[in-house]
Amino acid sequence: MNKRDLEKFEKLLLEKRKQLLKELGLLKEFSSDTQKDSSGDLSSHAYHMADLGTDAQEREKSFLLASKSGRLLYHIDEALRRIRDNVYGKCVVCEEEIAHARLEVVPHARMCVKCKEKEEQTKS
Repeated sequence: MNKRDLEKFEKLLLEKRKQLLKELGLLKEFSSDTQKDSSGDLSSHAYHMADLGTDAQEREKSFLLASKSGRLLYHIDEALRRIRDNVYGKCVVCEEEIAHARLEVVPHARMCVKCKEKEEQTKS
């Protein structure tokens, strides 16, 4: 992979990282409200149990989105590290070049399609 390609992928990864951090900031802002704050209720008693369930479900959904985004952020940071270490674009398993088309779609990919398929098959 040439220097120009590396710069292009680094820019793409940094942009995705920036976007993720922004999204995580918004998730943090929304999830930091307490149950009382989010309902707009000033008393400590809920009006209806369904309201409590809805609030709990929304907090759970925010947590799941944040954890998924956190994992993606980790993979992006690892891809940026591989760029610094001059090993970006090589499969971590077979050390073959990862296809540019794959990196365009999944710039944080660490495996070629063949090795990723093998990994997916062993998980199921």
